[in-house]
Amino acid sequence: MQRFIIEREIDGASELTQEQLADIARTSNAAVDSLGVDYTWVTSYVAGNKIYCVHETDEVETILEHARRGGFPADLVSVVANEFGPQTAHAFVG
Repeated sequence: MQRFIIEREIDGASELTQEQLADIARTSNAAVDSLGVDYTWVTSYVAGNKIYCVHETDEVETILEHARRGGFPADLVSVVANEFGPQTAHAFVG
């Protein structure tokens, strides 16, 4: 499976309540379950008027179908080329 970053423009995203986020999560989970293919919603981040989601599946078309079934925007979908963090500094000590 590939990992994707999805950018969703949603006015007032940072003002969504925990209850509203829970409703969105339930809708997303139902959309994932309905796809019938390998699909993992890893996590989402809310920042300003955007929600950034990390999902794993095989095809970008599946990401777009999840968005359609859930009624979510998918303004930008990008394949994650690589991941790194602070621990990466120690991976290749030469």
